[in-house]
Amino acid sequence: MSMEPVAVAPPPAAEQPTRVYGVTDRHGFYWGTGRRKTSVARVRIKPGTGKIAINDRPLENFFTEHQDRASVLAPFAATNSMGQWDVWANVNGGGHTGQAGAVLLGISRALGSTRREADLALRAAGYLTRDPREVERKKYGRRKARRRFQFSKR
Repeated sequence: MSMEPVAVAPPPAAEQPTRVYGVTDRHGFYWGTGRRKTSVARVRIKPGTGKIAINDRPLENFFTEHQDRASVLAPFAATNSMGQWDVWANVNGGGHTGQAGAVLLGISRALGSTRREADLALRAAGYLTRDPREVERKKYGRRKARRRFQFSKR
């Protein structure tokens, strides 16, 4: 028997699904779903003049806090597309901070589906990562999720 090496073909590489960019629905909208804490946002964007409506109200009337408005506009600043997209969002559940985070993720996902450069910029800025933190449930025999009643030795 000879001990010559035998050429073995490498196993086939796992097919990586390639992302398709620039696909809209029949009305020309790009869709994105965002979630944060207990809030869920369904976001539609379309090329336009930069108006933003959340639950049929302007951005300034819906989010009164400056940091919430800034977080909603952050994906546009990251992709240098401020004022180029019209946004319609329906958001429910949670409080104003969770709703702003949900809208941010929804806008980021919708913008990321428009073109590859926007997707890479949003991913580098961290806007396409869902924040997994949720409120911990209250346990029986405790005052809150982790808070215990005061212990008395005597």
